[in-house]
Amino acid sequence: MKSLKPSMRENKRYLLVKGNVGDIEKAILEAIGILGMSKIGLGWIKREKDAAVISINRESMNDVRASFALWPSELQVKMVSGSLKKLKK
Repeated sequence: MKSLKPSMRENKRYLLVKGNVGDIEKAILEAIGILGMSKIGLGWIKREKDAAVISINRESMNDVRASFALWPSELQVKMVSGSLKKLKK
């Protein structure tokens, strides 16, 4: 099968999220539902006790930030980047 052209691929953004890592999926699912969750394309890059690096679709950045703001416990987006290398600096 032929690979996709770069212009056809999904553009990702990487988020450094502080807070309870177990609540990230719950917050997104509660705010925008199952269909919205599939459009986000959530991917786990790195998990720690109180922080995580996730990847999401570029177009859904505002939806993810809004779902973190609506969640009762504290979930903060500390940094957003288009590449993992810049995020880790």
